[in-house]
Amino acid sequence: MAGPAAAQDWISVFLEAQAAELGAARNTLLAYGRDLKDFTDWLTRQGASPGTAEQAQIEAYLVNCDAQGLAKSTRARRLSSIKQLYRFAYEEGWRPDNPALRITGPGKDRRLPKTLSVDEVDRLLSAARSTGRTEADRLRNTCLMELLYATGMRVSELVSLPVAATRGDPGLLLILGKGGKERMVPLSPPARSALAVWLTKRDAAEEAQVKTGKRASPFLFPSRSADGYLTRHRFYLLIKDIAVRAGVSPAKVTPHTLRHAFATHLLANGADLRSIQTLLGHADVGTTEIYTHVLEERLSRLVLEHHPLAGGEGSGE
Repeated sequence: MAGPAAAQDWISVFLEAQAAELGAARNTLLAYGRDLKDFTDWLTRQGASPGTAEQAQIEAYLVNCDAQGLAKSTRARRLSSIKQLYRFAYEEGWRPDNPALRITGPGKDRRLPKTLSVDEVDRLLSAARSTGRTEADRLRNTCLMELLYATGMRVSELVSLPVAATRGDPGLLLILGKGGKERMVPLSPPARSALAVWLTKRDAAEEAQVKTGKRASPFLFPSRSADGYLTRHRFYLLIKDIAVRAGVSPAKVTPHTLRHAFATHLLANGADLRSIQTLLGHADVGTTEIYTHVLEERLSRLVLEHHPLAGGEGSGE
């Protein structure tokens, strides 16, 4: 069976299959779509198509990506998207071969994730309590930050959290992660307290909305966005405001650095990698192992900065 005639149809059918069969997350599908559109647009300019492209043309595309100065991680992700597309096309019988099968990627630069000190996190949590125009904003912001640091959730998991998962003063939260996988994460006492206070305020506002004929929101952090909950972009901007108020450089503060801080601080205080892997929702413990390198780097820097012999001079008495 020949594949679709239009390149866009190759992409759309592939994405539909990823969503239906594998339960791929929305952000994953968007990334696939962007990468594959760039690839197929390039093929079109070369007078080729997904159905006719050969290994040499795919490799030429990757060389072109390198020439544009794209990072290794971006090129590796694009090749991964192309490989997924052609694996699907081969299995569907759209092509008798897989032209991407033997292409090896550029690998990824192993960069240590940015993290925050315990003092910086404390200042951020404190600043959240006074960030916001209204009392409701300040209570919501406090709850967002406390939950993020207490659980290490991904920002998409946090902002879309169903309110039903937070009822009854839970000691554990059930989180729906990537690929529809569920995991349980414990809540710290400060997070439980912030959650309880925010729920009271949120529920009162929702009750008032219902009386005006509007439907109650199923989300812990409702908003007027298309999805019905606080957007990742809005939270990204919000956390920058909190950083400024806390006196922490906004350049180093994102929702993801709080996730990194959660993992790094757990490891520094004796938690084992397998437990941290479970809490973060990593499919592979190899992903979690990056935090051991973060800790090693910080300990090495600590010794170099504070050990009396680190400068090569005698300590003296």
